[in-house]
Amino acid sequence: MNCLLSVNAIEVVYKRAIRALHGVSLGIDEGRIVAILGANGAGKTTLLRAISGFIGLDAARISAGSIVFDGVRLENRLPHQIAALGVAIVPERDKVFPKLTVAENLAVPVSRLQAPERRRMTEAVYAHFPALAGRRDSLAGLLSGGERQMLAIGAKLVCGPRLLLIDELSLGLSPRIVQELSAQLRRIRQDLRLTVLLVEQNAAVALALADAAYVLENGAIALQGDRASMLDNPMIRELYLGGGTRRRNYRDARTERLARSHGAPAPDTAGAAAQVTRGPSHG
Repeated sequence: MNCLLSVNAIEVVYKRAIRALHGVSLGIDEGRIVAILGANGAGKTTLLRAISGFIGLDAARISAGSIVFDGVRLENRLPHQIAALGVAIVPERDKVFPKLTVAENLAVPVSRLQAPERRRMTEAVYAHFPALAGRRDSLAGLLSGGERQMLAIGAKLVCGPRLLLIDELSLGLSPRIVQELSAQLRRIRQDLRLTVLLVEQNAAVALALADAAYVLENGAIALQGDRASMLDNPMIRELYLGGGTRRRNYRDARTERLARSHGAPAPDTAGAAAQVTRGPSHG
């Protein structure tokens, strides 16, 4: 397969002092869905913002390493330049324009597509998300949480991306809606030949959807593998799909080791482990 995105040992520094990512490397082959797992504060959203160019808005910069998308270096480019290359991000928050209708939300984004292709893509969005097709003239602010997530994904699809970044697909949504979104995302990937990088705290959701996954802990890659190997990994089952004292003790020990290796004091990880157990939060 062709490697569409390659992240090579990148480091991200906030305010010239705080290292948020430490030598993170990953690769995504074209046409695959890859998940980034990890607890609150692990660096998942920072990674997506580094790839999409929005990291510069957070007083942060990529201080080392490289990000290559289809042969083109992305690090520290502006968001609109990266979007023009075919990378789109569905953010965790502020996903839609609440005072615009569904149709207007799909008409607003700047697209790489020519007008006829954009019209076809808009109709494809309605075909994949029938709930939106029936509410074209409804204000986005009146939609349910699941419908807003569908609209947020649809608004990025009309931009004509080759790589779609999604920050917390399941956040605040019921299991039934998450299952529906996951099924639609699989079909969209197949029909549109799309590559997806998904940030998700809910490991069960992510591993049911993704072809492969990486685990971020304290800004560094802790585990990686294809879906089958990750589901079969005792650490994944214990830390992300199970629970108990062993899980918390392991996370504490690993986080302390990572902190020491990066010259930082070890944080209190009990709260982070509890957040993974409870479900999605900020990331």
